[in-house]
Amino acid sequence: MDKKKSLFLLTAAAAGTVIYNIWKPVKSDLPVITDFELNKYLGEWFEIARLDFFWEKGLKNVRAVYTLNDDGSIKVDNSGVRIKDNKLKQNIGKAKFQSDPNLGALQVSFFGPFYSGYNIMHIEGDYEYALVFGENLDYLWILSRSKTIPEDVKAKYLDYSAKAGYDINAIIWTLQE
Repeated sequence: MDKKKSLFLLTAAAAGTVIYNIWKPVKSDLPVITDFELNKYLGEWFEIARLDFFWEKGLKNVRAVYTLNDDGSIKVDNSGVRIKDNKLKQNIGKAKFQSDPNLGALQVSFFGPFYSGYNIMHIEGDYEYALVFGENLDYLWILSRSKTIPEDVKAKYLDYSAKAGYDINAIIWTLQE
């Protein structure tokens, strides 16, 4: 691909991201957790549920592994298996704190300089379950250290998500084998 075409595509993607984020509802007024402990959050998480989006469409066995990089940022290793052909799909990104490291407000990037909000709204137990919102109503994840989640935690997360404006009927419950 020539440099002009690459520059055009990069510019178009950046402009599209800006326009999309302007038009989508942003929930910056919802509080994230305030006693966040990164070392407890690091490690493997299984995706229990999500609002489906292009990267995860048609995936099962979705998981995320968070590890600390030498520069203090967080390596994000997302993977899942395509249901249609059983092939692994993987995406490596980077996360960093939006401000205070005691707040569950991070920014995640899988596309170079473009970051999106990753807001940890609830943590249960000793970092066993987590409810994560993106920066708008299109992104939501329910995560667990195991492949299941207790019904009371599920109900709490669904109730909170509905009150926050999410369409909980659109949530995809991830197949974890």
